[in-house]
Amino acid sequence: MRACVLVEPGRIETRDDVDLPVAGPSDVVVRVESALTCGTDLKAYRRGHHLMPPPTLFGHEFSGVVFDKGNKVDRYAIGQPVMSVHTAPCGKCVYCGRSLQNLCPYLTKTMALGAYAEYLRVPGSVVDVNMYPKPDELGYREAAMLEPLSCVTYGISQALATRPESAVVIGAGAIGLLHVMVLKEMGVGQVIVSGRHTYRLETAKAVGADLVIDSESEHAAEAVMDATGGHGSPVVFECTGLPEVWEEAVTMVSRGGCVILFGGCPGGTKVTYDTARLHYDQITLKGIFHFTPEAVRNAYDLLAEGRLDVLPLITGDRTLEEVPETFRTFRGKDTLKYAIIP
Repeated sequence: MRACVLVEPGRIETRDDVDLPVAGPSDVVVRVESALTCGTDLKAYRRGHHLMPPPTLFGHEFSGVVFDKGNKVDRYAIGQPVMSVHTAPCGKCVYCGRSLQNLCPYLTKTMALGAYAEYLRVPGSVVDVNMYPKPDELGYREAAMLEPLSCVTYGISQALATRPESAVVIGAGAIGLLHVMVLKEMGVGQVIVSGRHTYRLETAKAVGADLVIDSESEHAAEAVMDATGGHGSPVVFECTGLPEVWEEAVTMVSRGGCVILFGGCPGGTKVTYDTARLHYDQITLKGIFHFTPEAVRNAYDLLAEGRLDVLPLITGDRTLEEVPETFRTFRGKDTLKYAIIP
């Protein structure tokens, strides 16, 4: 089959002689109809990733059609359109027992990696827990948004015990804008986005942001305070993965509020906070990683029921042959995600 291989950081090759994946007894082989570019894959391309040692197939946001299946798979038929995430928990470990399936060590043992290809093997554990039939009315491009949307629904679920009157999203990339869409769908009255680049900020307005702050020309924290009567927002979602922005996020949250640290910083980095602010203003800082099966189900419902229109987050289509150049030239100023169509 044709597939993209991350040969080493900074080098991707599109090859036409990669072995076709074979389904084990509980596995499904999907003919990929759409795969989306992702910030994690971009990081792996630029600086490497410990879970993707090169040379490796990569890409993990996908949807497609069942091409082959193991003899133990009863839920899906050959030719059936499906959508899926790329991991699943074991359901047996101490973390799964605590409903922290997103921290299950099994997640990284078996992953469906290699979506930038014509075909992809989905392990049986994922098929059983986190694969779903794709509704006919949902396009393959939108269906491939299941994985990042699952991360977002999980993070939001950890922040909101009740619906706040306002929320701040820092970062106007695809993940930040998915936060905006879900928050507005939930009925949050005022969603504020702080970010950069005209294209992304205009898209933030288009998908529902009530106030957009250009952090390159405005003082974001002051703008948030002005918009919230000087109190700050009850919840702030940090979606950039920059240490300095992790620190800035605390300046935008109200007393008794919660900061969700969604964006992953480079390993080894450190941040500093004013202990008095955290203590006397009763601020909660919460790191967020990955998703749970419940979050995947919630994301699936949002997409399958047509409650979110995620197409504005897909800048355009690319072929497998265009993947190396797409990653090499990806800058983010005028792009969000590309759909890779094999």
